[in-house]
Amino acid sequence: MITLRCLAILMLALVLPAPVHARESLEQLVATAAPGATLSVPAGVHVVHLKLDKPVTLTGEPGAILDGGGYGDIVRISAANVTVRGLTLRHSGSDLTAMNAGIFIERTARDVVIDGNRIEDSLFGVYLDGAANVRVERNVIRGMRALRVADRGDGIHLWNDTGCTIDGNDIAGSRDGIYVYVSSHNTITRNVVHDVRYGVHYMYSQDNLLQGNVSRGNLAGYALMSSHHLKVIGNSSADDASYGFLLNYIAHSEIAGNRVYRVKGQSDDAGGTIEGTEGKGLFVYLSQFNSFHDNLVADSQIGIHVTAGSENNRLWGNHFEDNRIQVKYVQNLAQEWSERGRGNFWSDYLGWDLDADGIGDIPFRPNDGVDVLLWKYPSARNLMSSPSVLLLRYVQRAFPVFTPPSVQDSHPLMKTSPATP
Repeated sequence: MITLRCLAILMLALVLPAPVHARESLEQLVATAAPGATLSVPAGVHVVHLKLDKPVTLTGEPGAILDGGGYGDIVRISAANVTVRGLTLRHSGSDLTAMNAGIFIERTARDVVIDGNRIEDSLFGVYLDGAANVRVERNVIRGMRALRVADRGDGIHLWNDTGCTIDGNDIAGSRDGIYVYVSSHNTITRNVVHDVRYGVHYMYSQDNLLQGNVSRGNLAGYALMSSHHLKVIGNSSADDASYGFLLNYIAHSEIAGNRVYRVKGQSDDAGGTIEGTEGKGLFVYLSQFNSFHDNLVADSQIGIHVTAGSENNRLWGNHFEDNRIQVKYVQNLAQEWSERGRGNFWSDYLGWDLDADGIGDIPFRPNDGVDVLLWKYPSARNLMSSPSVLLLRYVQRAFPVFTPPSVQDSHPLMKTSPATP
């Protein structure tokens, strides 16, 4: 026999709707939205995996969090004219093969804007997979610090993308901060990258602008490899361990107005530098037809290291200040490092300027045959103070014909302030 109380409960169950979870309601809202709609995500934690396959704007109210639950991509974009703004996205998957990301942008996407989000504990922060004209701006991205560096993704990853702008992002804890692979005609500006392997990493890309970025506390600031026609202007590297700027097989590029400070090398447990890991402000390997001007390299173990067939590069207006070794030049080819009567500033230049024109009256030659000998045979350092080495240095100064081909700056600068390019 049904009591009145049971009957009342049954009637309420028929009248009241079933509870709707945040995941279901948000995904349903996205699925039913009209093209061009603006969707506001309310405060709270939404465990979702959103697919944006139509032009929409997704904006987060204060406290709105999209949580991927530790698998897959949190947001995946395949349409043009999509904007994602003002959200916190966290806990993507950790599958490198699947390229799990906080935001994954497919190659069919165009004119996408990713602006003002916080992406944390995600394998890749933002992955651009062949898209065009994407703007990734003013985001804070934090990688999966619990993983080994080799197992992490990149903060922002570009693959076969063109016309993209990556501007004003703060990136840390990923493998590389910004990785640009087979991507042309992109602009990378005003980003701050710290606590990663390479701050900005280029491979097989061309016609890119890299300007006004900041790298600090990384293994290397800017690793530029197998690329050409890059403009690398006004960036800074501070306290990076091994390299400020590493150029490997770079051609027809301009490196200008950059600042490098305190590249000290990798240290062992005793606090000394590990052999072969000396910090290099500029490392130029197999790179040709580039111009380096108005850069500053200071307080590093090696100012500039040039090797492996790096020829036909032009250097002028650069400032090398208080580096332990200003130049390490390991090539059997004479090179002139000045341009149209303007050389570079060297803090250890001992020449004079009698006519007060700002140009030293005698050339600057940073290396001699003994330096080259010690670089090729490090064990010969034990003979540094021997009479034979002192005699060899004297002979090379007295009779330059015995000096091997090396670098010469015929017009060294006397002023200490680097010019603006």
